[in-house]
Amino acid sequence: MYDKSDPRSALNAPTATPKPAPTTFAGAEYGHFHADAPQVDDADGRTWLTRGQNFLVAYTEARPGAVFSRIDQPDEYVALLPNRDTAATVSAGSDTVSSDGYALIVVPPGDSAVTLPEGGILVRIFSTVAADLAAAASNAASYADQHPNVPAFEPWPEPAGGYRLRAYSLDVPDEPGRFGRIWRTTNLMVNFLPPQLGPRDIHKLSPHYHDDFEQGSLALEGSFTHHLRWPWTFDMTQWRADEHALCPAPSLCVIPPPAIHTSRGMEPGVNQLVDIFSPPRIDFSLKPGWVLNADDYPMPAPAAAAAE
Repeated sequence: MYDKSDPRSALNAPTATPKPAPTTFAGAEYGHFHADAPQVDDADGRTWLTRGQNFLVAYTEARPGAVFSRIDQPDEYVALLPNRDTAATVSAGSDTVSSDGYALIVVPPGDSAVTLPEGGILVRIFSTVAADLAAAASNAASYADQHPNVPAFEPWPEPAGGYRLRAYSLDVPDEPGRFGRIWRTTNLMVNFLPPQLGPRDIHKLSPHYHDDFEQGSLALEGSFTHHLRWPWTFDMTQWRADEHALCPAPSLCVIPPPAIHTSRGMEPGVNQLVDIFSPPRIDFSLKPGWVLNADDYPMPAPAAAAAE
C-alpha cells in the first residue's frame, strides 16, 4: 500500500499464479552497529557483520592505511563509500580504480583489495556465498537452517563484457517517477535512497510486503523506526507480535517475507537509508530507467522477454 506520490505505486501487480499462503515465518534480524561490539577489531579498524539469507553487510570504521583483502572471493561484492571525504583505491587482478568517496564500486570475483589511505566508513555488501563472512556474522546462528519463504539463491547472468571493477558515483539527481538510486550486480541490488530531511510524514508511509525475498534496510545516518507485522494463520503458535524497532545509525534491519513493513526516519536532520536485496528484484528491474547500470547487468532471459 503506497501513497500515490510514491513511485512504487506504479509497480505492476503480480501476474504469476499465486503461491500458497505461508504457514511459518521467520523474525526480523537486527545489526546494531552503533551499540554492539564489532565482530572484527584490529589494526585496520572495527567491522560489524550481519547477514540475511542471501546477503550480508560488513560495516567498517576503517583506520588510516587500512587494507581489506579478499582471496579467491567466489562472486561479486559491492564496496560502498557513503561519504564524500573517504578516498579509496580498489584493486582486482591487474585492474585498479580510485575514488574520492560517495561511490559504489562493484568488485569482481577472485583476489581483490580495498585500501583507505585516510580511513573512513566503508560498507561492503556480499552474498552469503562468501561462507567465511557468513559464518562470522553476529547472527549466523539464526541462519543455521534455511529461512522459510525465501527460495534458494540463484545468481543473475554475467555482466556485459565480463567481470571487472565497475565504479558508479552516488551523485545522481532525483528524477520524477524513479524510485531512489538503484544499481544491480549478478547477486545484489542496492538502492541508495535520497536522504530524508526530518521525520517522515506519518500520513505518507508505505506498508507493503514481499512474497519471497528479504529486504535489508541499512541506516547510515539519523535513525529509523522499522514497523513490522506478520500475518495470522490457523496455527496460533506461529503468530508474532508487531514490532516497532527504533534503530539509530549505523544499523541494519533484515525484513523477512511476508512481513508487512514500513520504515520511518525519525531525526530532525538527515536520515539516510540504503535498501539491499539478493538476488536483484525483477519488479524494480522491469521499470525503465530505475536501474542505473542496467546496460552492464542483463536480466535473466524470462524477465528480459517480459520487458520487451
